[in-house]
This record gives sequence, structure tokens and C-alpha cells, in this order.
Amino acid sequence: MTEVHAGVDGPVPAQAGLDHGRPAGEARVRELLARMTIEEKVAQLVGFWEAKDGEAVTPLQGEFSDIAKLKDFSRNGLGHLTRAYGTSPVDPDARAAWLWEFQSGLVTDTRLGIPAIVHEECLTGLSAWKAATFPTPLAWGAAFDPELVHEMATAVGASMRALGIHQGLAPVLDVIFDPRWGRVDECISEDPYLVGTIGTSYVRGLQSQRVQATLKHFAAYSASQAGRNFGPVHAGPRELADVIFIPFEMAILDGGASCIMHSYAEIDGLPVASDATMLTGVLRDRWGFDGTVVSDYFGVAFLHLLHHVAGDRAEAAGQALTAGVDIELPTGDAYLTLRESVTAGRLDEALVDRAVLRVLRQKLELGLLDETFMDAPPSAVDLDSPQHRSIARRLAEKSIILVSNRDALPLPSNSRVAVIGPNADRQGALFGCYSFLNHVLAQHPEVEIGIEVPTVLDAVRVEFGDDLVTWARGCDVDSDDRSGFDEAVATGSAADVAVLVVGDQAGLFGRGTVGEGCDRDDLELPGVQRELVEAVLATGTPVVLVLLTGRPYVVGWALPRCAAVVQAFFPGEEGSGAIAGVLSGRVNPSGKLPISLPGAVGAQPYSYLHPTLGEGSEVTNLPATPAAPFGHGLSYTTFEHGDLTVPATVPVDGALPVTVRVTNTGAVAGDDVVQLYGRDLVASVTRPVAQLLGYRRVHLEPGQSVTVELTVPTTRLAFSDRTLTRVVEPGDVEVWVGTSVQRDTQAVTTLVGETVPVTNASERWTISEIS
Repeated sequence: MTEVHAGVDGPVPAQAGLDHGRPAGEARVRELLARMTIEEKVAQLVGFWEAKDGEAVTPLQGEFSDIAKLKDFSRNGLGHLTRAYGTSPVDPDARAAWLWEFQSGLVTDTRLGIPAIVHEECLTGLSAWKAATFPTPLAWGAAFDPELVHEMATAVGASMRALGIHQGLAPVLDVIFDPRWGRVDECISEDPYLVGTIGTSYVRGLQSQRVQATLKHFAAYSASQAGRNFGPVHAGPRELADVIFIPFEMAILDGGASCIMHSYAEIDGLPVASDATMLTGVLRDRWGFDGTVVSDYFGVAFLHLLHHVAGDRAEAAGQALTAGVDIELPTGDAYLTLRESVTAGRLDEALVDRAVLRVLRQKLELGLLDETFMDAPPSAVDLDSPQHRSIARRLAEKSIILVSNRDALPLPSNSRVAVIGPNADRQGALFGCYSFLNHVLAQHPEVEIGIEVPTVLDAVRVEFGDDLVTWARGCDVDSDDRSGFDEAVATGSAADVAVLVVGDQAGLFGRGTVGEGCDRDDLELPGVQRELVEAVLATGTPVVLVLLTGRPYVVGWALPRCAAVVQAFFPGEEGSGAIAGVLSGRVNPSGKLPISLPGAVGAQPYSYLHPTLGEGSEVTNLPATPAAPFGHGLSYTTFEHGDLTVPATVPVDGALPVTVRVTNTGAVAGDDVVQLYGRDLVASVTRPVAQLLGYRRVHLEPGQSVTVELTVPTTRLAFSDRTLTRVVEPGDVEVWVGTSVQRDTQAVTTLVGETVPVTNASERWTISEIS
């Protein structure tokens, strides 16, 4: 047995990229502001979006169709240009030429000569035709690999910057509460620390390329009532501070995020877009955020149209600007009324000036105040290079979760494999809602995809040999058509093993089974897919169930009956090869559930971060026990955790050093995600029965051991006490390590000293403590 020692990993580099320092350019932007007319000021606070009829990619887009043409709209300048590449399938070279010409026109044809910030979606890669499509964020969480996410974001940022894009509308830092919510696939995890570490790495990677990251959606969007999009939120101040805010806090204080997008949500009756306590008090006064706050698309006008807290769009604009929303996206539907409100004396011009200064500072940081766009536009930018494909492949492979395995996987190389199911031979099954394919190309079926996307069936044929693979669709993703069942049963009966590839179709506003505006009443597999699985199971042929989904479904019924269950959360353009590799054993699965696998829909919303009564197994006839716990995921090898060491006592204001010995006790090499959890045994308010304190992905050869050292600031155990003061309290803390939230080896330490208020959140959530 060989042995190596691993110390605390160094931090993911905090790439400066965007310099938030002052006062280097402060005099310049203030002088520029002083020269502006009110019309020119307002122009800097709005975006412009030229979308054609039928290109609906945002809620209630049809309500906003009276916008002028771009040339007329931008005669006084322009703050943002909305989705120049990602609204429709346009050739990147031709669009870059158009963009350079437009920006040059802003420089030469407007009085102040200020170019626009160009923003784009980039949740699963740059949302543009022919650009690489990476795994969805839920897969990032499953991979437990911040360094690889940083590498992905760096590559995405480089593509964006090359095309003249300055701001990316990602990452989504909403903590998952309810898997029925349609936008689960855009989120990273149900654990705020995992969301924060992964999300902060994404921010740093994107901004290393001088592309502003935009944190979405601040805040509580995902905590909506009954998992309904836009539903009201009933979270209290403690849950906001101790769970919902945490990833944003990390990404701002430790990642230097440049931009925030407000949430559509209303919290306890107050829409976030008009909440100064949140958008100014928390963001700026508490955390010191000095970037810009942009509206979610049409979110300002929604104060009038949906929330009914404003009598018209002018009143909505005044509320949002006063609260701290600096820029209205995607267009100026409400903020174009600011000029009239100021001149009529209904709005203090100082509020406009405050927002304009923030915009100008960002344009200075981005180099836009000195950019002329007189150079030739880019051409032949490779948006799906071998580097992109390599990152996509590695991230996909690390994200695949082996949920159960009754010695069926890996499959023998000579197996006769029947591939069955609606997601087996469908490229869109590999991609999330905000992928270009499902977000935009779904409305342009005549346009080719533009990138190579082998399906699962393609990859299985390559992996096992064309002559050994048969296939049948069986059914659609979401219909009641059972006409393909007989063929599927016959195909499965004639094979050694049936690989059933089922799951979701990502889409928008009811056009999919998951995605924005595609919420669910239940968590059964959509359509008649469960019936298809049951029909093939009845043949007696071993079934390997492959779930290609954007949310976890209730599949506890399948775990004891299927030969194996594999969960893949929309693994991207290289995802089919990753799945086929897991089936053959070429890839040893190492993904972990970033969200509990639900046992019943009636138990939702559910989080492993529940207090003692949150699961209720001893006090109710309806326990909330999940089918598989947070952090769960099997391997083709086995790992042993032992020799856990923690000090007997730790100062309340100190750090907890932890070491644990990990050994690969199996016959093949593999990755283990060492997960460290803690529990405050007695506190002044109820605390979770488990809380992720750190993690580390390690690769071990057979028989190899590694001593993993983790350092946990005690402030990671901080919470809001009975006075809503964030504190660390003295007392006993259980600490344990496992391959999931379940315990392999455990110890107890005691925090000693007086209760300590926590005033500097960056002490709690330093990215260098990623473990």
C-alpha cells in the first residue's frame, strides 16, 4: 500500500480581471457625469433588445413590443445591448462585424461617445450558435470540483471577451428548496456552502477574462410557494441570512462579483425589485458591494404589471431606482420614464446620478471609455475548440452519479445491449433550459445545431460495438402514447441488458418538462416513462436506468428493482460519452448528489439541512426520508475513512483543524469526494442535524491512502441567534466524514469561550478553505 499526504489546497486564484479600485478613475467618471444631460443619463441606465416576433425567451415578452428601432433608441447613448448573439441563430463572424459597427457608431455618432456594455447568457457556456455547451449547474454541484468549474468559466469568458461581450448573466446562486420548481437545473445544490464555493469559482474564472459575472437571482427566487415560478416567498429573516444569502455573500466578498440581478420574488409581501433594505442595506451597506444591480428581464415593469405595488411604469421605475436597481434590462420599458419624473420634480436626480456613476465606473473598468472599435472585428473565433470539449468531457464524467448498483455495472464488453427510451437518441436531452439548443434553436427547427452532439445511443454504439446494440424509443418524454411499448419490450427481451434512458426535456414556459416556467405538480417521471420502465422490467431482462434530467425525481421504486440506476443532470455536449463510459467501466463514476433524491413528492420542500423535527420519522406517519441522501454516489471501487482527528477544544473565534485518512480499498483507481459535516448539539435556536463544512476531491490508485487535512473556520458554524445577530456560540459540535451526509467516522469537539458576534462574513466563507 502506497501513501501520500495532502495538505490544504491553495485558493483558486482571485484573478483581478476587473479592477474595483478607486479613486484612480473617479475624477474622470464624475467629470463625465457632470457633462451629461438628463436624457444622456437615462440612456446609460437602460438596455436595448431587438427580438423578432416568435423569439420569446423570457416571461411576458409579448407585453413589451413597442420599443423603437435601435438607431433611434440609442441616439443619446446606451447602457446595455441585450443578447446580441443569443437571441437568434446568427453567424458569430457576421454578428461580430455588425456589433463592431454599432459600437463604433456609439463612439462617433453620439455626443459623449460611450460604447454599450454587451451582455449574454452563459449558464451552460456562451449562449450563441456554434458555441460549446457544458453541463448544467446541477452537474457542477454533482462534480464537487470548484477548480474544474473555474477552468470552464475561464474558457467561457475568453470566448465572450473575444466576441466583444462584457457581461455574463451567470451564475445562478439560488439554493434549491423544492425540486418541483422548474429552474432546478440552473441551480447548483440544496447546500449553500456548496453553491457558494462552486459559484465563487465560476465568478473568478469568468472575471479573469474581464467579463463581468452577474449573480442570479438576489434573492429567494427558488424558495417560492409550492415550487411555482414567480410564487410568493415566505422565508423569515433567519433563513434568509443563514441559508439564502450565503452564496451571494461568498461570491461578493471572496469572488469580487461585479454585478447582481434582482429576484422576481416577493418576500413577505415586498417585491425584491423595490426593497431598499435588501438591494442597498444588505448588498452595499452590509457587504460593501460596489458593482451594479441589474433588473431581471422586465422585472421593474412587473412591479406594476404583476406585483401591483406601483400604479404605472413610472412609479415602478422610481421604486426600483430608489431601492438600488441601477440598470433596467432587457430594455427601457420603465426607466425611460425617469427623465419625465425628474423634470416634473417627482424624483430626485441624485438617484439617477448614483446609478449612472456605477455604470460609468464599470465601463471604465472594462476599458470601454477608451475603446474606439476601429480595429477589425474578430473572425474565425473557435467557440467549440478541443479545449472546450476537453473541459466539457471531464466535467461531465465527474458529474455522473451511480445511485445504485446490484453488481450489474460495469457491463461486460460482449454484452448485447438494448438501448431504450425517449432520451436515448435525442440531442436536446443532454442540455439544460438555458442551453442555446433548448433556449433558442427550439424555435428555429430549420437551423442545424452547429456543434457535434452525439446522443447516448451514438455513444453506446461506439463504446460496445454497433453489432451488439439494438434500440427502441418506447415512448415520448411527455405524452400518453404507449404505441412503442411492444417494440421496446421485444427489444429488451432479446438483449442481455436493457439500458433505459428516460427523463426530461428542458424548455421554457410550458414547452418542456423542466426549465423556466416548467414546474411540476408531482415528481413522477413525465408522461408514461415509468410505465415503460415497468414493462421492460417485467421481461426479466436486467434494467440499467439512466436518468437524464434537470431535477431529481421520485424513483425510490426503481432502486431495489433495477440492476443499476445512473443519474445524469443534463451533462452537456460530451455527456453521452461520459454516460457510455460509466456503463462500460471506462469511467469510474464519482459524482455525488448535490440535492437529496426525494422519497415522496408530499415531503417537499425538503433539505438535508433540516432540524431534528424536519424529517419527522418518529413523530408522524409520513416521514420525509429521502430515497438517497445528499452527497450520495457510488463508485466501482470502495473507500475507507478512518483516523479522524480533531482537537478536544477549539476557541470560539478560531479554526477547527481536521485530518482524516482515506484509503482506496478496491481493485481499481477512483475519485473519492471526502465530505466533512458538523452538527451543533445545543444552540440558542434550532440547528440542522447536519451541515457541510468542507470537501475535497481526491484521486487514489488501488491500495493508496491519503491523509486529508481540512481547516474549518469556526465562523462557518455561525448562525442568527434569537436577536437575529450572527454569532458563533460555545458548546459541543459533532464532526464526521462520509461518502455522503451519512457517517463513516466521527468525533466531537468543544468550542470554548464567550459567544462571538460575526461581523466580517468573508471570515466565514473564504474560498481558500475549499476542501
